[in-house]
Amino acid sequence: MTMGAVWLATWLALGSADMKWEPQASGTAVRLRGVSAVDGRVAWASGDKGTVVRTTDGGKTWTRAPVPEADALDFRDVDAFSDRTAYVLSIGAGDKSRIYKTTDGGAHWTLQFTNAVPGAFFNGMAFWDEQHGIAFSDPVNGHFVVITTEDGGATWKPVPEGALPAALAGEAGFAASGTSIAVYGTSHVWFGLGGSIARVLHSADRGKTWGIAPTPLATGEGAGVFSLYFWSPMAGVAVGGNYKQPEVATGNAALTLDAGKRKWTVPGKPPGGYRSCVAPLTRERKLWLVAVGPTGSDVSKDAGRTWEPLDPAGFHAVATPPRARDTAWAVGEEGRIAKLVFTAAPKQP
Repeated sequence: MTMGAVWLATWLALGSADMKWEPQASGTAVRLRGVSAVDGRVAWASGDKGTVVRTTDGGKTWTRAPVPEADALDFRDVDAFSDRTAYVLSIGAGDKSRIYKTTDGGAHWTLQFTNAVPGAFFNGMAFWDEQHGIAFSDPVNGHFVVITTEDGGATWKPVPEGALPAALAGEAGFAASGTSIAVYGTSHVWFGLGGSIARVLHSADRGKTWGIAPTPLATGEGAGVFSLYFWSPMAGVAVGGNYKQPEVATGNAALTLDAGKRKWTVPGKPPGGYRSCVAPLTRERKLWLVAVGPTGSDVSKDAGRTWEPLDPAGFHAVATPPRARDTAWAVGEEGRIAKLVFTAAPKQP
């Protein structure tokens, strides 16, 4: 039995009673690490070997959107705005950290940014809107490396070192799903860190000034904050843990109601292991959250206060549309893509 068949059999046996991941044919067998949902029909996914795929029919078909001369790149992050416009970020030391953009559905790509800072390693990017975005790297010589754009990526400018707090020894970011950076509204941005300490940086003015605070997530080699989502300027959730100990269900989630400045609360019932990505769902007129990782996925129906198992299948990233968050796409190993479908009607208020 193939690995895919084993996964499908497990899903059929243990899937959630009211929602499930429905496998889709991605048309690729490479590891997928990034996903961005535009609406219920349009989504983009990215991954190893310069891979970018796109659907415009709700996932019935996925087509390649090849980036020229990018076969050696690992696209960990994709941010899409329509069926035609999307950005992708590749990770890696030196000039492997790059940002590309397409405005014609992936038929053509423009290389917008190539890292030139020795020792930098970009982890992810996020956008307030199609014109205004931000990306961050691991620290270099004790300084965080952050870049911003105000013109749709035509130019990316570094945030002055003096605007950012100092990095600690052994501190770094994670590029697992490209979502260790999150934005809200028109000016707020957060990015998560790990290693010696699991901290979160926050700026309320598009990166001009910054604050930083610790979280209760796991620390040590391979541990920290891997994904963030904020649904207001003050309220948000962080997920992560230790990717080298994926079964450990402690230090893998926390909730804040003060923008992460001082207080983070550990959920009463955490996700079932290390989780690399978190995304929102709108269900029963409430904010739900879904988190994914290599050992399975979980759902929170109370904005991150408690979590329950959703499915044992492993994924690396998950995304929901920015407006009608009534579905989700998740991506993972061997080209795995699945769409979240609900098997029970929502309760009426």
